Amino acid sequence: MERNIGFKERRYIEELRILTKSTALDCVIDDRFDRVIYVIRQGDMGLAIGKKGDNIKRLQNVLGKRIEMVEYAETPEEFITNIFKPAEVVGTERSTENGPVNVFVRLRSDLGIAIGKSGCNIEKARILSRRFFGFDIGEVLLVKEDA
Repeated sequence: MERNIGFKERRYIEELRILTKSTALDCVIDDRFDRVIYVIRQGDMGLAIGKKGDNIKRLQNVLGKRIEMVEYAETPEEFITNIFKPAEVVGTERSTENGPVNVFVRLRSDLGIAIGKSGCNIEKARILSRRFFGFDIGEVLLVKEDA
């Protein structure tokens, strides 16, 4: 997928590299939810976060925005799972080849985490899945819990 990274996004990626010594593959400035979303190279997530989240806190202070990080994955399924962390995604399903992907979680508490406040996590998943794999996220659904 082709991703256009503007000057401001490149500056934020460089800021992350300087502060954390980790590599971001992409950066999305989401004004709607007043945040910056970084897609971190596979294996660099620990470095990016830092001990007890110190690097995220420092970056938030420097940029003046909430920082969110997602670890990149080669497959869409793994990437979606990473986007929705810490919610536990148990599966994904696409009804038609070009249709949206529905995401399934097992626990009711994970449903709230996956959706996020005012739908911010679903919006993050939509933005990133479009940018990296060219598809949309449909709904986040609860898998019936076994009784």
